[in-house]
Amino acid sequence: MTYILHLETATKVCSVALSKGGELCALKELQEDGYSHGENLTLFVENVLNQEGISSKELSAISVASGPGSYTGLRIGVATAKGFCFAHDIPLIAIDSLTALSEQAKLKHPNNNLCSVIDARRMEVYNLFIDPSGDRLKEISADIIEADSYRKFEPFVYFGDGAEKLREIWTDRNCMIDTSILSSAKGQVSLAFEKFTNADFVDVAYFEPFYLKDFIAGKKVK
Repeated sequence: MTYILHLETATKVCSVALSKGGELCALKELQEDGYSHGENLTLFVENVLNQEGISSKELSAISVASGPGSYTGLRIGVATAKGFCFAHDIPLIAIDSLTALSEQAKLKHPNNNLCSVIDARRMEVYNLFIDPSGDRLKEISADIIEADSYRKFEPFVYFGDGAEKLREIWTDRNCMIDTSILSSAKGQVSLAFEKFTNADFVDVAYFEPFYLKDFIAGKKVK
């Protein structure tokens, strides 16, 4: 049986899922104001394995959010995923965080254009647009959002942890926010199983997250 462990750490949501034969069988996740991935990720892995009653030795592969998203969160997720892959000699599968987010929205809004948005600070978001067939209307990018951004894709549904700050400036728009859809490892399940079936893996030793933007450290306030 194919067991795949899925790690999602691109946003403030720390999420771990386990799938069996391409179907979700266990999930553990937490959303907090701060980032808790370093403290919780391995504990959540242990939790989902215990839910299914298996050990990490029975895993067939690991999938991980490859970005874009939080620089620190992505590094923690990828480092953890690599650790399991090296320890058990299993493949690593990279799933971009915006496509995984869209997978959840497709189930709720199958007939709409979909806009996945992950917070990139201030009024900037990482985003991806897809149509009802799943085809990309625009490639993943980091954009500063204005009142008229993306009008050509209307009507659409937008969601993700970058969506709430857009609600006020998109008051007179033919689009709808869905605040219930946030980053989750369960969005990786079908994508990862397809990649596993096609042996679409990344190099465990050399893989790096897709940051999209350069990391800029904040200055300490005296």
